[in-house]
Amino acid sequence: MPKDVIIPLDFSSAQEVFDFLGLFPAGEKPYVKVGMELFYSEGPDIAREIKRRGHRLFLDLKLHDIPNTVKKAAAALSRLGADIVNVHAAGTGEMMRAALGSLTRPDGTRPMVIAVTQLTSTSEERMREELLINAGMEETVLHYAKNAKAAGLDGVVCSPLEAAGVKAACGQEFLTVTPGIRFADSAADDQARIMTPEKAREAGSDYIVVGRPIIAASDPLAAYRRCVSEFLGG
Repeated sequence: MPKDVIIPLDFSSAQEVFDFLGLFPAGEKPYVKVGMELFYSEGPDIAREIKRRGHRLFLDLKLHDIPNTVKKAAAALSRLGADIVNVHAAGTGEMMRAALGSLTRPDGTRPMVIAVTQLTSTSEERMREELLINAGMEETVLHYAKNAKAAGLDGVVCSPLEAAGVKAACGQEFLTVTPGIRFADSAADDQARIMTPEKAREAGSDYIVVGRPIIAASDPLAAYRRCVSEFLGG
């Protein structure tokens, strides 16, 4: 199964995005992620332009609403050409199936659809005290992953700490997309459950999402290449 590093384009404007992507040589097209900040600032045209420039795209909007609303939203997103789209597993199997059906394009293709289990900024203590989820973190993530698989989704977003458990429970072909990646010499920032690129590979992560260690680096291109090398074992 292909593995790759995904860079979240956590910028507030298209100009910042294309200034950043301009740091990469013409033949080097990193896999990128567009999240809420950028999508809400620039609208769907930013996704179309990124795809036009040849990048693979993870559209990270975390759909979570009643099934009919998600169905209609997913149908609109299907036209943007994203390679990955995500929903919240907490929205239930009915909602996940609604998204999956609407993301299928007229030609029969669709993006990979994955479900967010628990955010990597959420600790088990907060999950218990604020969300009133009394099961442990790993048990909760695995339960959400099994629900996503039963709904027909391709994988989940989880921390790298849970990737091996998800693979064991849902099969090696079930994707694990893992934020919370930091170099051994990086700060944790606001992430509670983190791992290095090398350890994430060993744990079974298929795609790692690496933001600040690359974007905030003095040399983002060098940081990206270091991350690819550590994750892919090059």
